[in-house]
Amino acid sequence: MAHYRSIGHVPPKRHTQHRDGHGNLYYEELMGEEGFSSDSSLLYHRNIPSAIADARVWDLGDMSTVANHPLLPRHLRLHDLFVDEAAEGGLQRGVDVVTGRRLVLGNADVRLLYVVADTPSPFYRNGIGDECVYVERGGARVETVFGTFEVAEGDYLVVPRATTHRWVPRVAGEEGFVEPLRAYVIEANSHVGPPRRYLSTFGQLLEHAPYCERDLRGPRGPVLAEDVGADREESAEVYVKHRGTGERSSGGMVGTIYTYPFHPFDVVGWDGCLYPYAFAISDYEPITGRVHQPPPVHQVFEGANFVVCNFVPRKVDYHPLAIPVPYYHSNVDSDEIMFYVDGDYEARKGSGIARGSISVHPGGHAHGPQPGATERSIGVDYFDETAVMVDTFRPLELGEAGRAVDDGVYAQSWSKGLEQQGGADEVFSTS
Repeated sequence: MAHYRSIGHVPPKRHTQHRDGHGNLYYEELMGEEGFSSDSSLLYHRNIPSAIADARVWDLGDMSTVANHPLLPRHLRLHDLFVDEAAEGGLQRGVDVVTGRRLVLGNADVRLLYVVADTPSPFYRNGIGDECVYVERGGARVETVFGTFEVAEGDYLVVPRATTHRWVPRVAGEEGFVEPLRAYVIEANSHVGPPRRYLSTFGQLLEHAPYCERDLRGPRGPVLAEDVGADREESAEVYVKHRGTGERSSGGMVGTIYTYPFHPFDVVGWDGCLYPYAFAISDYEPITGRVHQPPPVHQVFEGANFVVCNFVPRKVDYHPLAIPVPYYHSNVDSDEIMFYVDGDYEARKGSGIARGSISVHPGGHAHGPQPGATERSIGVDYFDETAVMVDTFRPLELGEAGRAVDDGVYAQSWSKGLEQQGGADEVFSTS
């Protein structure tokens, strides 16, 4: 983000002496993108950020993928993951957002993962790319070296590459707890930010953008070890995901656990244009028209070779002859991945799609209306639905979690629907 922020204690001039009340020098760290040629921030540490006492291997688990071949549209039921019928609440216990996330789909540009968590994560940073995490249900406190966030259902949290942070889910008995934390994680191999067409030459969000800087929540802080009830001199482990090959790698990634001789929350102040931020999907102002609008009007973020769109409750097409649901379309250059979060899915009746579903519509397959909904949609003026879509410009492959919850029958839902409807057309409005 080119939106400047300053939090805590920083010196009046960069790269100059900055001391505490006892005369001790703080250690300045430049955290920047694209070498020294893009957005950056300066962080002021109590300790030398390079100082590590130990390092050992972190096994990332199964991050391998399998090609979608033969080419099929698929329905993945994410709510079938993390189920434990013997446990209280029917969900696995002791899962955290970092080490517990499971790979659903991935390619060389982006990975889509899912987790249901009830346990604080270790300190963590992604050394490969930015993360964009959508909170499907529940809530959490996210503590970062830049400050803290309270995130809840419907929030995106964008975390820049190499940001040390941890997730602390709200659990039963705590104030604000509604239900367990469910998070849909978009791990990029690049940076994630607003679409370029929404931005001015100097990075301000333009008038035609569906959100603006006022809608973005920055971190509250600074946050220090003593602010989270920890000893500033206590050693701590930080889990680092990074690129790597060899027998310990999975999907071109490896992990390392650093041990630092001090607590990682030691930043007394920072300023700049690179930092994590949160955005509530309810603050996205949908763009509508007299006839059906194409998916790019729903875009919220972009990364290298992929985009993120969200579909929110909205007034729909108002031409007198409008058909509110989409026309059939072939993804010539992209795979379309729709995560169904909330709303009325009657238009998908017969397909099995429901809350917590993902539809995979790969490039090369013409998709859209399922038998019945085109006619039923005529005259409808409002869609009550929430979905998060990721379109990739290189084929996605199936991760272990995706393979585990593939319903195996979605590809035949159009032809079966025709048999049941006698030839009528039908669709879910967002796909």
